[in-house]
Amino acid sequence: MGGIYWLISQVMLFWHSVWDKVVPDDRVLGTNWQWVLAIVFLVITVRVVLFPIFVKQIKSQRAMQAIQPKMKELQEKHKGDRETLQKEVMKLYQEEKVNPLMGCLPMFLQIPVFIGLLHVLRHLRPGTSDHQMELYGWSIPQFLSAVDARLFDAPIVAKFSSNTAELTRIDASSTTVKVVSALLVLLMITTTYLTQRQMIKKTGWNTDPQQRMIQKFMLYGIPFFTLTSGWYFPIGVILYWVTNNAITLGQQYWVLHKYPPPASATTNTTPFKQPKGAKAVSGGTTSEAKPSGFGSLFSRAKSEAEQRANGKAQGGPAKKATGAADTAASGPSRAPKPGAKPINPKKGGAAKRQSG
Repeated sequence: MGGIYWLISQVMLFWHSVWDKVVPDDRVLGTNWQWVLAIVFLVITVRVVLFPIFVKQIKSQRAMQAIQPKMKELQEKHKGDRETLQKEVMKLYQEEKVNPLMGCLPMFLQIPVFIGLLHVLRHLRPGTSDHQMELYGWSIPQFLSAVDARLFDAPIVAKFSSNTAELTRIDASSTTVKVVSALLVLLMITTTYLTQRQMIKKTGWNTDPQQRMIQKFMLYGIPFFTLTSGWYFPIGVILYWVTNNAITLGQQYWVLHKYPPPASATTNTTPFKQPKGAKAVSGGTTSEAKPSGFGSLFSRAKSEAEQRANGKAQGGPAKKATGAADTAASGPSRAPKPGAKPINPKKGGAAKRQSG
C-alpha cells in the first residue's frame, strides 16, 4: 500500500502547488483553501480517470436489466436445482456478453484511493519526526502546512471523536470540530441517499426479491452506516466523500439520460410516489394513477357533483325536446312519410260525397 500512499500524496501536493499560486496564503472564512481544493481536485482527478469505467458500469447495469426476463425463466425452470441454475446463468452471461462484476468495479477501484487518503491524513499529526514527515514525498514545510490546514476553523486532520489532548496539540476547538464534522456527515448521508435514489428512480424497483432487497439496502442501509463513519474519519476524508458523492450525482444524471434504462417487465417503473394526475405504467399497460385515502373520496364526490351539474344543465332542454317529439309522434295527425303525395282533406270529402 506504500505506493498508493505515495501516489495520493503526490496528487494532493500537485494540486496544492497549483492552488497556492491562485488563492491567498491567509485563511478566508477560517479556511486554507489551498488544501481544501487539493482534496476536492484529488476527487476530480480520480473521477476523470475512472469515468470510462463508470460508463461501462452503467452499460453493464443496463445489460443486466435487459436479461432479467430470461433470468426469471431460468429460475422458474430450475427451481430447486441450484447447481444447474448457476451453470445456466453463467452460460446466459457468456451468450449475452454480460459481466455482473463490472457494476461494482468503479467502487472497488475507489476503495484504495479512499484508504490511501485516510492513511495520509492520519499520518499528518504534530510531533512527528523529520523522517516520518518526509515519507511519501512530503517536504517538512508542506507537512506542517497540511497539519495546520483548516476548514471553517476546524483542522482537516481532526475528527469528531478527537479527544482533548489531540485537539490541544493542533490548537483546535472541540465545539468547532464537532459542528463542522456533523454538518459534513449530514451532507455525506444526504448525497449518498440521493445518489442511490436517482438510480432507482430512473431504473425502477426490481421485482426479484433478492435484487429488491439489495436496492433497499443501497438506498437506506448505506446512508445509515455512513452516520457512524463520521465518528472515526478525519474532516478531510469526509470532505472527500461528500465531493465524490456530488460528482457521482452529476455524472450519473448525465449517463442515465444518455443511456436510458431499457423497458423491462421485471422492474416497476414507478418506484416512488407519483404526482397527482400522473400516469403509472404497469405490465406494459398505461393507466391513470388514482388517488387514495381522503384524496380518493374527494375526487369521487367532485366527479359525482360534476355529473349531476351536467345532468341538470342538459336534462331540462333535452326532456322538453323529447316530450315535444313524443307528443308530435303520438298525436292524431302524423307527419307524411318522405316522398308521399300530400293529401287534401277537402278533395277527399268531395270524392266521398260523389261516390255516396
